[in-house]
Amino acid sequence: MNDSDWFLLGAPWDSSGRSRGEEQAPDALRAAGLRDLINVDCGDAATHIGSNHRDDITQVRALPDTVTAAHTLAATLRNSMRDHPQRRPLVVGGDCSLLLGVFAQLSPALNNVGLWLVDGHPDYLAAADSETGETADLELAVLTGDGPAELIGLAGTVPMMNARHAALIGHRTVDLDPDSAAELARLPSGLFTIDAPQVLRDPAGAGGRAADWASRLGLPMWLHLDVDVLDPSVMPAVTYPQDGGLDFDQLAAVLAPLAASPNLAGVSVADFRPDLDPDGRHADDLVRLLDSTL
Repeated sequence: MNDSDWFLLGAPWDSSGRSRGEEQAPDALRAAGLRDLINVDCGDAATHIGSNHRDDITQVRALPDTVTAAHTLAATLRNSMRDHPQRRPLVVGGDCSLLLGVFAQLSPALNNVGLWLVDGHPDYLAAADSETGETADLELAVLTGDGPAELIGLAGTVPMMNARHAALIGHRTVDLDPDSAAELARLPSGLFTIDAPQVLRDPAGAGGRAADWASRLGLPMWLHLDVDVLDPSVMPAVTYPQDGGLDFDQLAAVLAPLAASPNLAGVSVADFRPDLDPDGRHADDLVRLLDSTL
């Protein structure tokens, strides 16, 4: 990692409202060495979710807190980008809901922006179909304009991102339960997808295909890593582990061409659970991954 290229921003965001572990990730990754790799640390945005009430109308958990957290992260990211215009942001969560705040800033600032979503799940549920109502189940749907008005309008325009400008990489498509299969069927036809079996067959080729696709778009690209794209055998410290994922070498091969893209606008990392990593070895693994790929 070249420390002159990046600034660090924490987003301790847990959409369950239960402070179950994701909120601890920014500090845990800093302690594992991330703060030594980046010499500009902008601290943490105030993205704490204090409620776990599920809204009666939208079925979204902690809806008012989520809207506030998204606007707060957007403002903090905006200020940090203004203060460090020669650097790109590395936003460390928290769970995948942090993308709502990231795109509430990026969408008006950059007009059109694309997304590489490297994730074990599609995150495309309707809130009413989510067992929990957590926005981490549905942030990709919200970003592409499918969801409650309070969320899809966070950037002032709808959608925050065109579905044709999003790539979903590493999601599981084999041996799914009926609810997961139904979620997969909801994905927009224009979405660019490379599922986990394809990635496992050729990780570097999958990353190269995703980079080439983005190059043809010609847009600034945001790279988001949900660490549950990794197999639980190498990364058990996540909220919703699934078999059939990548190992660290395979993930590094996928990320390398994306991180090297001249269109890369910034990176976010989500869903690491330090409370499930008592000896810190999984935090160390993640920091080494970021160091080698960024």
